[in-house]
Amino acid sequence: MVTIKDIAKAAGVSPSTVSRVVSNHPRISKATSQKVKRIMEEMGYHPNMMAKSLVSKTTQTLSIMLPRPAEELFQDFFFGELLRGILTQSTRAGYDMLLTAATSPGDEIETVSRLVLGRRVDGVILLSSRVNDPLIDMLSKHDFPTVLIGRTDDHPNILSVDNNNEQAAYDATHHLILQGHERIGFVSGPPSLTVAQDRMKGYRRALREAGLQARSEWIVEGEFLQQSGYRAMSFMMSLPERPSGLVVIDDVVGFGVLRGLTELGYSVPDDLSIVSFNNIALSELATPPISSIDIGTYQLGYTASQMLIRLIQEETVHQSRIIIPHRLIVRESSIQALPKRS
Repeated sequence: MVTIKDIAKAAGVSPSTVSRVVSNHPRISKATSQKVKRIMEEMGYHPNMMAKSLVSKTTQTLSIMLPRPAEELFQDFFFGELLRGILTQSTRAGYDMLLTAATSPGDEIETVSRLVLGRRVDGVILLSSRVNDPLIDMLSKHDFPTVLIGRTDDHPNILSVDNNNEQAAYDATHHLILQGHERIGFVSGPPSLTVAQDRMKGYRRALREAGLQARSEWIVEGEFLQQSGYRAMSFMMSLPERPSGLVVIDDVVGFGVLRGLTELGYSVPDDLSIVSFNNIALSELATPPISSIDIGTYQLGYTASQMLIRLIQEETVHQSRIIIPHRLIVRESSIQALPKRS
């Protein structure tokens, strides 16, 4: 069996250098690391990760806490792209990934406590945040390496990656205003999520600055599922006075909006113009193609993974909160021949 000493001898380095290469130590030069890894591959050496873990007290494993049951989560292409960014960076850095999900907030605490207190992972990435989130409270209490994709006011020192969601929703709403719409609704997400709260603030601010009213019957809250958009249209389009423009919190919810409108006999954008969020690949293929805010989903995941690994390896993290830029992608769902506001 090939040992670390055999690799060290063949590479002309010390056994401790080989160990550091296996651990992806940042102080090992790229040239040395590449040379040692090449020799390891040629000699068929595979590190005993369990033994390594016992010696180094690290697992080379990160955990992703899924914010809702997996069967719901993977209906949303946004999370697939987010995970792609996380996995790309973590794999390059030599870390494995453990996905965990729970059916209730209580189960979340129990699941993550088992991972954290049992030192089964080196760090945790949270994919969303709630107001007064007990999971963030628990991780902060134990000072466990954590990066949040989202925002929390309760723990300003936690590392986080996010968008300016208030401004993004403002931009989506303002786009509809510039298209001539004065009756603009909002299909939102669960009010307990900070992302839903922030986007609601941006929507209301855009209307307020334009001198328009945010009417309660034009605001529907739901989940990040197609069914939420579908049900919202059953209610909203039955109103005596209904909106002519609509901001939708998520592209998948937007697909439900389109399906509901089609079944009710309405046309987009002639009867209702739509702007959504996340700009997933299918948005461009919808009928009509959906205008959407691109929030840099892949970059959110990649940056979160990068920050967490730097924290674990005790490297300098220059910013505790990173904001990924957004941009509005205008497509047919929000463009129609209405007189524009001056």
